[in-house]
Amino acid sequence: MSTHDERVSWRLADWAAGVSPRDMPTRIRMRANTCLMDTIGVAIAGARSGAAGLARAVCLDGAAQGWSTAFGADQQVSAQAAAFINGTAAHALDFDDNCYAGFVHGSAVVAPAALAVGQKMNGMGADAITAFIVGVECEYAVGAATMNVLYDRGWWTTGVLGPIGSSMAAARLLGLDAARTHAALGLAVVNASGMKSCFGSDAKALMAGRASELGIVCAELAARGASGPEHPFSDRNGFINLFNEGRFDDSGFAALGEKWHMESPGVDIKRIPVCLSSHAAVDVALELVAMHNLRVSEIQSIVCDVPSIVRANLKYDTPRTPREAQFSMPFALASSLLFQSLSLSLLNDETLEDQALHALMARITMMSGPMWDSPDMHRSAPEGAEVRIQMRDGSIFEAFRDKALGSAAHPLSAEQLSDKFLACVAPVLGDRCAGILLSDIKQLDGPMLLRDIFRDADFGVLT
Repeated sequence: MSTHDERVSWRLADWAAGVSPRDMPTRIRMRANTCLMDTIGVAIAGARSGAAGLARAVCLDGAAQGWSTAFGADQQVSAQAAAFINGTAAHALDFDDNCYAGFVHGSAVVAPAALAVGQKMNGMGADAITAFIVGVECEYAVGAATMNVLYDRGWWTTGVLGPIGSSMAAARLLGLDAARTHAALGLAVVNASGMKSCFGSDAKALMAGRASELGIVCAELAARGASGPEHPFSDRNGFINLFNEGRFDDSGFAALGEKWHMESPGVDIKRIPVCLSSHAAVDVALELVAMHNLRVSEIQSIVCDVPSIVRANLKYDTPRTPREAQFSMPFALASSLLFQSLSLSLLNDETLEDQALHALMARITMMSGPMWDSPDMHRSAPEGAEVRIQMRDGSIFEAFRDKALGSAAHPLSAEQLSDKFLACVAPVLGDRCAGILLSDIKQLDGPMLLRDIFRDADFGVLT
């Protein structure tokens, strides 16, 4: 089905500007709080990355003082600069969440924008939660309407759709009416871009940061009277025709505020810091090894039967850099099996030089078998995997998993989520500060001022 009407952009803007926090169920606000907690954690860890350091260097060169926190900076900066820096950091380790409504990383783009503009406006944590929900729900609604055509064509949905989410979150915090919100949306849509050729390079993380920044810029321009196109989606030279082959199913827009994309298809929170396309296969392999007490040194071969999109995303069979390793099925599987846990500490050049790792990676392959010809399989297991392990003695063990641990279907526990946050933040800020920050973020949906949330954190230690 492919339908769309000319007023599709107005439906988004009207809802974004008019929805009341009281109309957002407690369970959805709790999910939003969890997403913000996870994103802040991975962003603080990611602030140490090279890409985040480059974003900071560019933004802090002659930067004026502002009200917004930039992870790794020893001064407050403008909301736009903070969103660029923190959005880059949030995606730099590929440890941030994902949503199948468009195959998009929503939180890494929208959360930095909501926090930065919320600080600028001296808003409360509850304001950021509301704006975050507005931003991601608008972004995911557009993502779902693309029916994955956008992603399959080679566009990186986070770069293309991210400015939609960040602009709507920023517009909400700036208090824009529906007309000004629509202008911000139009500006965001016509300025957006992103290509999947960025995978395995700094460009991917930097693009997430730019998408977060762009949304704020568009909202600020709209607040000052800038106009955007009246029909940014349906114009002959608009989003639908140029990005999505003329196809767009906006039937779900009528359910904004009634059905929540954060709930269905839900948000997947990563357990390990590599591309989500590898996670289901990693889970299967670890389960087989544990269940059958297999010796990793005796593995002859591992074959992963996966959807074609997984093969396309994980394009580095022999990764040369940590960034390439995050998009490598052989690395994800081999490192998980050899070291029992694929942690952030393994994403370095020393690990990539390990000879045992290289030997095992060489015995791991991917394929896409006939079972993936079924549309039902693509819907139920978009990045699923059937893993077949053959041992040197000829014995074979195999199993299938539709979705990874940490996905909306198999969520991490509250304890696992807290442990992930502390594992990301404590090495950067210390155990005491990490614990205080975690406690504060868990209570974010309340009267705490956003300017106070990072009060105990010394991010200048990274500069």
